[in-house]
Amino acid sequence: MKYVVLIHSNPQPWGHPTIDFTAVGRAIPADERAAMGKEFDELLTELSASGELVSGLALDAPSTSRTYRWEGKKPVSTDGPYAESKEQLAGFFVLNCDSRARAEELAAKFAGPGDVVELRPEMEF
Repeated sequence: MKYVVLIHSNPQPWGHPTIDFTAVGRAIPADERAAMGKEFDELLTELSASGELVSGLALDAPSTSRTYRWEGKKPVSTDGPYAESKEQLAGFFVLNCDSRARAEELAAKFAGPGDVVELRPEMEF
């Protein structure tokens, strides 16, 4: 079954990896951040090799987005993110896991300083 790991963050300024752009991330010594980055790269390599990593993207700043809403009888677009909130969607990974337990195990590894990670299964039709 496929799962999406949604990474919500509030980097200031917006940037990736988010650990380098959040207050809590910048408080971690550079050598520790580098080690964490290496561990994350190794995780992605492992998941690619196992076939569990389907895809992933880092997203540009919320200010670059366009929002489309239905008004009256047509869609209307506006600049900026959908809603005002502290955390915005910073990126995502799609995983293909044999079980929810495995997906939850992996999702926990995607959580980083200053980030909120959401795990959501795909909807099957």
